[in-house]
Amino acid sequence: MTNLIEYEDSSDEVRAIYDDIRATRSSDYINNFWKALANHPPTLRRTWETLKEVMAGSGEIDPLVRELIYIAVSVTNGCEYCIASHTAAARVKGMSDDVFAELMAIVATANMTNRLANGYQIPVDDKFKT
Repeated sequence: MTNLIEYEDSSDEVRAIYDDIRATRSSDYINNFWKALANHPPTLRRTWETLKEVMAGSGEIDPLVRELIYIAVSVTNGCEYCIASHTAAARVKGMSDDVFAELMAIVATANMTNRLANGYQIPVDDKFKT
C-alpha cells in the first residue's frame, strides 16, 4: 500500500495543494486519494488542477450529472475507490437511491450493447456519422 501523506507531515508544496482542495471543497477533509498522490507532488498538482477544472469549474453540465458520469466511468473501469468517493459526492449533490439504481441499469446496458456492437463489428450507420 502507498504511504498516505498527512497534512502535518507534508511539504510546503503539498500543503498549498491540500489548502486549495480544502478551500475549493469547503471542507477540512483531505481524502486518501490526494494523500497517496502527495508522494509525488507534480502528479498531485497536475491531477488536482485537472479535476478541479473539470468537476468544479464552470460549464454546461450540472454538478450532479458530472458526478453521475464519473460514477459510470468508474464502474466500467472497475475503480472501487472512485465509485465510492464519487457516489458520496453525488449523494451530497442530491443523488437518491433510485437515481443510483437507474444509473447502474444504464451503465450495465451500455456495457452490454457496446460489447455486442464490438463483437459483431457492426458498421456505423451513415445517418449517425458526423
